[in-house]
Amino acid sequence: MQIMKVDPRALKENPDRMRQTKSSPQADALMLATIKAVGIVQPPVVAPESGGGNGYIIDAGHRRVRLAIAAGLDEIEILVVDAANDNGAMRSMVENSVREALNPVDQWRGIERLVALGWTEEAIAVALALPARQIRKLRLLANVLPAMLEQMALGDMPCEQHLKIIAAATEVEQGEVWKAHKPKKGDTAAWWSIANALTKKRMYAKDASFGDDLREAYGIAWVEDLFAPADQDGRYTTNVEGFLGAQHEWMTSNLPKRGALVEVNSWGQPELPKKATQVYGKPSKSDHAALYLDREGKVQTVHYRMPEASKPKGGVATDADGAIDDARDLAPKARPDVTQKGHDMIGDFRTDALHDALGRAPIDDDTLMALLVLAFAGQNVRVDSGAEGGFHAGKRFTRHAVTLFDEDGKLTADRDTLRIAARSVLIDALSCRRGMSNSGLVARLAGEAIGADAYLPNMGSEEFILCLSRQAMEASCAEAGVQLRPKVRETRASLIEHFATEHFVHPSARFAPGVDETLEWLRAGASPGDTAADADAENDGLAAEHGVDAVHDHSREDTADDETGGQDPVDDHGDKHRDFEERAAA
Repeated sequence: MQIMKVDPRALKENPDRMRQTKSSPQADALMLATIKAVGIVQPPVVAPESGGGNGYIIDAGHRRVRLAIAAGLDEIEILVVDAANDNGAMRSMVENSVREALNPVDQWRGIERLVALGWTEEAIAVALALPARQIRKLRLLANVLPAMLEQMALGDMPCEQHLKIIAAATEVEQGEVWKAHKPKKGDTAAWWSIANALTKKRMYAKDASFGDDLREAYGIAWVEDLFAPADQDGRYTTNVEGFLGAQHEWMTSNLPKRGALVEVNSWGQPELPKKATQVYGKPSKSDHAALYLDREGKVQTVHYRMPEASKPKGGVATDADGAIDDARDLAPKARPDVTQKGHDMIGDFRTDALHDALGRAPIDDDTLMALLVLAFAGQNVRVDSGAEGGFHAGKRFTRHAVTLFDEDGKLTADRDTLRIAARSVLIDALSCRRGMSNSGLVARLAGEAIGADAYLPNMGSEEFILCLSRQAMEASCAEAGVQLRPKVRETRASLIEHFATEHFVHPSARFAPGVDETLEWLRAGASPGDTAADADAENDGLAAEHGVDAVHDHSREDTADDETGGQDPVDDHGDKHRDFEERAAA
């Protein structure tokens, strides 16, 4: 290794140099001014020309040599080193990487050159202090269309996810998409649009229930996803049809007893048989199992329960679905007062009004606590439980719970904070929207308790009025004092015009449920095995837990039992239901 002075014009460029991307004109102008002022501070590295030549090949410093010539220098200092057996490939790679990071395209070109010279990916990773996985990712650029590589070399790089999608496509596919999305000169490429056009649905091996026999039968070949986390199975296939076919065949061969294959609706939910009720808890032996494929192609199982066949009044037989085998069943049915879309709108109206009332209406603390208990009885609530058959809710309520603790991790006693958290939990839990989020009757009972009817919007819009049957619309006209017109559309227009300045709430949208509906819900929620004695025993345990002496007087019940021959104590839940019925009748 020696330092000597030479004419920069006598040095020869290395055609295999690592950094091939041109620097910006601003950077070149700055270096040129520096060279004119103080000369070259760091001498370029050169090696003797191979093959018996007398010249020198530049290993590092092509830009410095080029700008020294532009500055008109007759001589510059150079550092002469021995020629390497790889023609200086690794030395040039390391020098450029340490001085200024190479862009990914130049890195990839250097890596490919080193691989061609016999370097392994692991050895390159050790020499460059990079993970071997990063080396494999960069080598994916070998699958990128050359025209796209030229754009990337200008500094216009796609994000990692988009690059992954582009590299996974064939060169023909990339060429067609690039032709349609090629940017104008000086503009950046719309990599999102390019990746979106090349996106293919992927089905992952971790979601497959079938084995290698079905995989081979359906021609499925797994491809390793190098961009997936190292600790996950990232294998996938774009043979979607084959993957789904293998999944279906596996489900058919592995149907459980009382099991069936079902389709999914547009929301990805299973279409259960007519009149079936989904079982969310632990299924019984008489329940059915429905197998289906979700949107990711995974096999999912839900359980459902079919209603028992019943015999209607008059002795008319019913089939397994409970349909009456009678000519009367074939008669055309009258149109319901409100269409399904109308009920969807009512569900949204109710939910928005309920949430508005929960956020603003005056609610005393006792009612607030009662509403919390009521909310968690909703059919849309899933709660993690240590008991068997517990449900999963994720972290929906966690963000409210954390507000109840101070910075020292102690539960706050601030009443305002508690009230705000309670209202927020209720807003998240209670819903009248149709579908999986519907809380059912409890949301309507809660809305009635806090006067949420006052927060319902004006439903006199054309969109909602169109959801009403003729009979329902005429009833609304009679109630509002709107005169009926000869034609239905004229009556509808008059009703809409009337409610443009009036507030209209359809009776079916009000929160208060019918007495029979509430009674049925109360009966369904009462367990037949819960007796007064059981309740007292439970209260004794709770009282003891809190250090309170529980005193019960059962002398009257014991006397009644003796007189009736030792009958079981009166069911406390039954008393409550009878009291409710008597009050409702009154």
